[in-house]
This record gives sequence, C-alpha cells and structure tokens, in this order.
Amino acid sequence: MENWSIQPKEVFAISPVVPVMVIERLDQAVPLARALVAGGIRILEVTLRTECALEAIKLIRKEVPEALVGAGTVLNQEQLKAVAEAGAQFAISPGVTTSLLEAGAHSSIPLIPGVASVSDAMKAMDFGYTYLKFFPAESSGGAKAIKSMGSPLSGLVFCPTGGIGLANCKEYLALDNVACVGGSWVAPMDAVRDGDWPRISDLSSQALAHING
Repeated sequence: MENWSIQPKEVFAISPVVPVMVIERLDQAVPLARALVAGGIRILEVTLRTECALEAIKLIRKEVPEALVGAGTVLNQEQLKAVAEAGAQFAISPGVTTSLLEAGAHSSIPLIPGVASVSDAMKAMDFGYTYLKFFPAESSGGAKAIKSMGSPLSGLVFCPTGGIGLANCKEYLALDNVACVGGSWVAPMDAVRDGDWPRISDLSSQALAHING
C-alpha cells in the first residue's frame, strides 16, 4: 500500500461530492469530465457499467489531467487489475468479497470497498480498510445508520452513495464520519445524452455552493 501515489484519505478530501458517471459513448467522456471540472468538481468516478468505460478512463486521464479519475462498480479482482492498467487512480466497489478485499490490499491503486452494514464494515476493517463507500445509502438506513456506526466503528470514514441528491446531501455531510457523498445528480443521463455540458457545470457549481453555503 505504501506504493500508492494517492491515499484514500486524499481521495475523500478532494471534493464533498463524487460524481457517479455513466458513459455510454466514448465521445461523451472528455466533455463530461471537463464540464464537471468547470463546475468545480475535480474527482471523477467512471462506473464500469458500459462497454466503453475502460477506454473512457484512459481518455480522460490523457485529456483532463487536472482531474483525479477513478473507476466505480468494480466487482472483482480482474476488474480491479483492468482499471489500474487503464490508468484509474482509485477504485470503488459496491460491496465486499474476500477475494476483492485481498486483491485491493495488493493493488497498485487504492480500493474503496462498499459496505451496507456493520458486518460488512467489520469485514473490510479486518483487511485494513478504513475509508469506505456506504451503499446503497438511503435504502440501507441513510444518515441515521451511518451516525449509529460512529461509536462502535470510530475509525471508519464513509462516502455514502445511493439516493443522495441536493435535498439530503448536507444531512450526510454533517456527520463526523462522512467525508464526502457520491451521486449522479450532478451528471444526469439526460444531460449527458443531450450533450448539455453547461447544465452539468451548473449542477456541479450549485451543489458545491449549496454544501458550502
């Protein structure tokens, strides 16, 4: 882990909002990344939900060097290796498996495992992970669930994702054990499909202004 060029703590500190990006066509990748950066968000999570995701990561790393580019929806050790080779600077998983946690412990990039319960979190802790994604946040108990984890699991820091938007993001960010939130509301699919990059920049800057206001 000492060979990581960036630590999970740094990933969580870059922005209070981590945009969850679904890129259906490769030509959307760079404009979307630039729109988010223009709105003030420098961290990007490209989900592995589409066929062009790995190429999108490569392209964004090349064309938008000011952004920190990671991969989301990483499900297994093969995908973890593939995103690292594509240039991802961090990886995020929606859940935990023993094989993925073991692979992450020896990966060239930091893995942020996803947890939905105290048991999941304890399993991640057993492998040395302290920076975790809480997913799906709203349907797993929301901010109350994360707050209740604070005392028994005092060493953990969360990035809740799933069902979070402008209306409830500050509730999560007010918690001592939450550093940032993930969400797709700053990069909605209709705007991406329409190429409405100014709207995405506006949504990003509005989110940051709302959080910091």
